Amino acid sequence: MRHWVSGDIFGIDGLAIEEGFSPDPGDNEVLIDVRAAALNFSDLLMIEGTDQIQPPRSFVPGQEVAGVVIDTPDGGPWKKGDRIASKVDGAGFAEQAIVRSDMAIQIPDDVDFATAAALPVVYTTSMVALAECVVVTPNDWVLVHAAAGGIGLAAVEIAKAMGARVIATASSREKLSTADNHGADVGINYTDEDWVQQINATTKGRGANHIIDPVGGVIGEQSLGCIARDGNLLVVGFASGTTPKFDGLHLQQNRAAARGVHWSHDRDGPMLKRVNKRLIEMLGVGEIKPMVDTDFNFDELPEALRTLETRLVHGKLVLRVGVDI
Repeated sequence: MRHWVSGDIFGIDGLAIEEGFSPDPGDNEVLIDVRAAALNFSDLLMIEGTDQIQPPRSFVPGQEVAGVVIDTPDGGPWKKGDRIASKVDGAGFAEQAIVRSDMAIQIPDDVDFATAAALPVVYTTSMVALAECVVVTPNDWVLVHAAAGGIGLAAVEIAKAMGARVIATASSREKLSTADNHGADVGINYTDEDWVQQINATTKGRGANHIIDPVGGVIGEQSLGCIARDGNLLVVGFASGTTPKFDGLHLQQNRAAARGVHWSHDRDGPMLKRVNKRLIEMLGVGEIKPMVDTDFNFDELPEALRTLETRLVHGKLVLRVGVDI
């Protein structure tokens, strides 16, 4: 069984394929043949040694997989041959991977592995933000930053499925076109100096009721300038590399809230079951359509990560591990 290893040399150039033994699943675990593994920006940060979460080196990166169960303890909820997708606690960039039984999501028969691999992290995060952290109504404006990225596109689709009016921001016309194709009502380039004013004009001075922010930094801070009264700024990530510093007076005067979005299978099991059920229902009726920008062969992980590093990706990048994804 082959897997990619990030060793003593930090960064993409330090990655190497190594041979290893197939792991044995323990209680509440299954072993899968990985058919597809999705890339996340945090994978790149972990490999570079700059992420908030740093596994001990050497480690096998990769947090999002889809594949077929090949080994499972007796009496568990899964059986050999089941098609599942899952977030994993690392070791996803491998030909076989251990998946926690309670983290796995059943893949419908008509959904390919590459598409399914895009679900467990970004769609789950966006659904937690919009369905668990706040209540979205058809009267709401939902502002989604970095709307052509993995979390951004997921949030655009989910907010639209909930009936909200969606404003997408991104750094290029091409990215805004992608968000438009996935349901955004309005597209605004947040490299424009007046992007906050544009959003306020779009909402006729009301501002956005809910703001999905996977960027952080200055963009997160400036977002308070277009938040509605009683609005919510949902802090999803820090792709800019900087955490925002919020103006408490502005929050107080607008009775607004800045709220972190985070989830864990250890603490949020019942919530994640609700979220996953709703995601599969949305997938089944076409309300969400995960976008795979490009897929790479297993041996092309460094090239895939360099593509991710350009920040030009629309949707998700997927590593093709099996032949039938």
